[in-house]
Amino acid sequence: MVKNFVEELRWRGMIQDMMPGTEEKLMEGPQAAYVGIDPTADSLHIGHLVSVMILKHFQNCGHKPYALVGGATGMIGDPSMKSAERNLLDEATLNHNVACLKAQLGRFLDFDSDAPNKAELVNNYDWMKDYTFINFIRDIGKHITVNYMMAKDSVKKRLSRDSSEGMSFTEFSYQLMQGYDFYWLWKNKGCILQFGGSDQWGNITTGNELIRRMDGGEAFALTCPLIRKADGTKFGKTEKGNIWLDAEKTSPYEFYQFWLNVADEDAESYIKIFTMLDRQTIEDLIARHRENPGARELQKVLAREITIMCHGQEEYDKAVAASQMLFGNSTSEALRSLDERTFLAVFSGVPSGSLSKSELPCNILDLLAVKTDLFPSKGEARKMVQGGGVSINKDKVTDIAYDVTEKDIIDGKYILAQKGKKNYYLIHIEA
Repeated sequence: MVKNFVEELRWRGMIQDMMPGTEEKLMEGPQAAYVGIDPTADSLHIGHLVSVMILKHFQNCGHKPYALVGGATGMIGDPSMKSAERNLLDEATLNHNVACLKAQLGRFLDFDSDAPNKAELVNNYDWMKDYTFINFIRDIGKHITVNYMMAKDSVKKRLSRDSSEGMSFTEFSYQLMQGYDFYWLWKNKGCILQFGGSDQWGNITTGNELIRRMDGGEAFALTCPLIRKADGTKFGKTEKGNIWLDAEKTSPYEFYQFWLNVADEDAESYIKIFTMLDRQTIEDLIARHRENPGARELQKVLAREITIMCHGQEEYDKAVAASQMLFGNSTSEALRSLDERTFLAVFSGVPSGSLSKSELPCNILDLLAVKTDLFPSKGEARKMVQGGGVSINKDKVTDIAYDVTEKDIIDGKYILAQKGKKNYYLIHIEA
């Protein structure tokens, strides 16, 4: 018995366009569908997550998901929504990227169980690598006219630009290759449906057309909206660039913080798109949030759900603990337990300076007012120390005779001074 997958996406706001008959076909019984992912990097970023969540819902509703990594098409580059030719990748790089992507997809999809609808990962390089150019244009190319291909928005937009930018035949052929992917998966894997972002509608429907013209078959298409932030800016971008799922590229702390800091309006849509929480739970959360937005409950639940899904409970717990460093009553032990990347991410925005290790030991007042500018004078530093308002590495210092020594250095590189509850100063220790 399958659940109504289309209805699940509909209330979550995850449908942009859908071919007529798609919902009815999916209610007939378990079906197979796929999403294509371009392996141009060795990690997914959160821009991929909408399509991945669609596959997750698809599997959750009793259907069989396929994740197609474009080892062949990744060598070409999709012109959709692009203004310039993409750099081409070599086979070794693509193979590395594909392996990394499968590991990440395994956090969202069941690839390993004995369930009949377990997910499968396929690579179009496997069926394209031995397909000669002559055979491809003879067998496939004859079924799709140039007029049909030229009518696609992705092509028209590129061709309307200055001729010096233009579009190569390589990229022009992309939609034909993606169309053949759909045909191959329809014929060999029983995939009757392709998902993608709304910018993929043209490429997807080329596949539908190829299936119809070559075999008289029927297939379907469903696209999701391209996610934008409430202010109109691009979703998933920060000053540092993409938010990656790879913990080495974007630490779990930074990942957690991204979701924790989304705007209220965005949180209401993101909680539906990026979590598996049921409708009633989400509606109750949104209602409570609107009554008391200052509590930021919606953002906290969103950040919890998506961080655990991507990085696991342990990394989520560490991210929460790290977040309390700036505003909570954290301990020196908790501070020292942070890995260096997270430590630097937590304190990336605080004032900083450097101190030579040879200058240690150093009296606390000299450290605060002479070696650094955390205090304008030793007199003010003395009052704050005696009043219990100064900490070194989260440990209160109340003795003005206290000497900061090498034992106070964290990870051999840092000392964290704190004035009051929220004023920090990060001292980099130089050898």
